[in-house]
Amino acid sequence: MTKHAPRKPSSHWGFHFPQGVFALAREVTVHPSSPSDAQLRPSPSPAHTPGIMWLEILLTSVLGFVIYWFVSRDKEETLPLEDGWWGPGARPAAAEDGSIRPFKVETSEEEIQDLHRRIDRVRLTPPLEDVRFHFGFNSTYLKKVLSYWRNDFDWRKQVDILNRYPHFKTRIEGLDIHFIHVKPPQPPSGCTPKPLLMVHGWPGSFYEFYKIIPLLTDPRSHGLSEEHVFEVICPSIPGYGFSEASSKKGLNSVATARIFYKLMLRLGFREFYIQGGDWGALICTNIAQMVPSHVKGLHLNMAFIVNPGILTLLLGRRFPRLFGYTQRDMELLFPFREKVFYSLLRESGYMHIQCTKPDTVGCALNDSPVGLAAYILEKFSTWTNSEFQDLEDGGLERKFSLDDLLTNVMLYWTTGTIASSQRFYKENLGQGFMANKHDRIKVHVPTGFAAFPCELMHVPEKWVKFKYPKLVSYSYMARGGHFAAFEEPELLARDICKFVGLLEQR
Repeated sequence: MTKHAPRKPSSHWGFHFPQGVFALAREVTVHPSSPSDAQLRPSPSPAHTPGIMWLEILLTSVLGFVIYWFVSRDKEETLPLEDGWWGPGARPAAAEDGSIRPFKVETSEEEIQDLHRRIDRVRLTPPLEDVRFHFGFNSTYLKKVLSYWRNDFDWRKQVDILNRYPHFKTRIEGLDIHFIHVKPPQPPSGCTPKPLLMVHGWPGSFYEFYKIIPLLTDPRSHGLSEEHVFEVICPSIPGYGFSEASSKKGLNSVATARIFYKLMLRLGFREFYIQGGDWGALICTNIAQMVPSHVKGLHLNMAFIVNPGILTLLLGRRFPRLFGYTQRDMELLFPFREKVFYSLLRESGYMHIQCTKPDTVGCALNDSPVGLAAYILEKFSTWTNSEFQDLEDGGLERKFSLDDLLTNVMLYWTTGTIASSQRFYKENLGQGFMANKHDRIKVHVPTGFAAFPCELMHVPEKWVKFKYPKLVSYSYMARGGHFAAFEEPELLARDICKFVGLLEQR
């Protein structure tokens, strides 16, 4: 695989004035305010005649543009495909077991009774008056959630729902990696299903994809076009749910991308599509940066983009099209102070904890199902729609059922993986994260992007193209927030199919 040295950083705004222009300007710019000024002015020389002057300016400008183009042009650099060992102890000399083993989600009476005992012993702090969800999860509404969880939620039934799709485990780089693998029940005649890797984020799980999977694997039965039929693979990130957690420091998004790439190879897929949001968006991006020749297309509903050009956004507020923005971009990003600055400040507190001292808060959450539920479900309120903070119930049941929300919580509770899932933040955003190589590498595979209006921060098409220059499709979605596949499975499925259709027509 060809490796290119990272290009040296250049001006982000990409406009360099050659020194000759400034020198020329100093020579020809004179502002006489008295006869003595005119007397001091040098007499015109052939080099300073207007025609020669403008020719020099033109040539200097052209030269500057050529130099800028040469320095700033895209270089198809890739991430190195390395190797790792994340299991306990030293890597054994024997070859790793590459078998794929069926797996089944199970529960027990003891597990359920322990949960009930802990809920029964809950100790809540009364909320302040009229705070709704502005201070976090409102404990008055939490009482309703706990009553349902304790008396009506049927975990055994939800386990049966989880087992509707085939589960598997396989050992990669010392870890047991869990995934579901769903094939089309009856592919249309002459249609080869397209392999699609879908990756979740935090505080979600593979369960986020349960409602979109049938739309992708069996579209005709759900009123969608069968032009594109997919074979879907949804792994659990190491340290999430049923995927084993690392025993060593350093398992970040790049290592996870490599593990999932190895998973796809083990399943027999040399080329495949990938899709993700939240951490899944970064992991899928890293796969595309690492093995672009194996990725047929990358679809995202979130993007991690460093230095996209905030100044052009501020300048473009009055004249958006002049700076590459649309009126819809302006609506989603302004007023800037509230929709971007204050919003990110308000919603990033958890991130500062998890990328510095994840194990501390992990101890509390792993010991209390009530605390865990409040911590996770608050994100499903605010990240679905920031205006839900104004509601007494956080708007949770407007978009999701309590059964679905609590099933996701149970995947963290029963596996004891909340702390290991939070460590993923420290591994990716801890000390030294500004030196991440993948932040500086553009993605040179065909890309589709779905911009959901209630995402934590809107990413304009201009910014997406900065990181993903082979952008094929950019869609302003009609509704939806951070948990796109969970909240709006049909909208996301249609956009994935639209992207693949555009790509395969080329």
